[in-house]
Amino acid sequence: MTCNIPTMLTWLRILLIPVFVIIFYLPTNPQAFGAIPAHWVNLTATAIFAVAALTDWLDGYLARKLNQTSSFGAFLDPVADKLMVAAALIVLVEFERVGAVVALIIIGREIAISALREWMAGEGQRSSVGVAMIGKVKTAVQMVAILFLLYWDGIEVANLGMFPTKLFGQVLIVIAAFLTLLSMAYYLRAAMPKINRK
Repeated sequence: MTCNIPTMLTWLRILLIPVFVIIFYLPTNPQAFGAIPAHWVNLTATAIFAVAALTDWLDGYLARKLNQTSSFGAFLDPVADKLMVAAALIVLVEFERVGAVVALIIIGREIAISALREWMAGEGQRSSVGVAMIGKVKTAVQMVAILFLLYWDGIEVANLGMFPTKLFGQVLIVIAAFLTLLSMAYYLRAAMPKINRK
């Protein structure tokens, strides 16, 4: 196993997952011993998720910049991404910030397309289902939506009142679910010639 800087950042992303999940379950009841304000729970969890999301961009950038790409890193990076998103969505469903159907669509798609890519790789056709622009847009919208939903509280903007973080997050996650279905259809269509030959 190659352990370089990009791979270590990917491992860091995985290690941050249980941290932000645990933070969400810290006591926020003012009457409870050791309780902290709910706002600080939201803010801390959002900050940790943002750092984890930043490592997703940074590990890829450094892998190319430092010429430290590896087959293990290429395998681990998408696994870390999917674990991070799935964990966040499960927590958000638990706290009734995301509908279960929306979360199921996104998580189900990730599992299905990962399986498709592995199968296509075994057939020597992985490039046919490589990351497309619609997949990148879906990921960007999804990440922003999750950040808003983790933060949840409104953000006060000078002279403009409160920015409706909750509303924007809920709208964006539905858009992300729609883009998820579109991207899945795109990848399935790209793989269909190979599937039909089997």
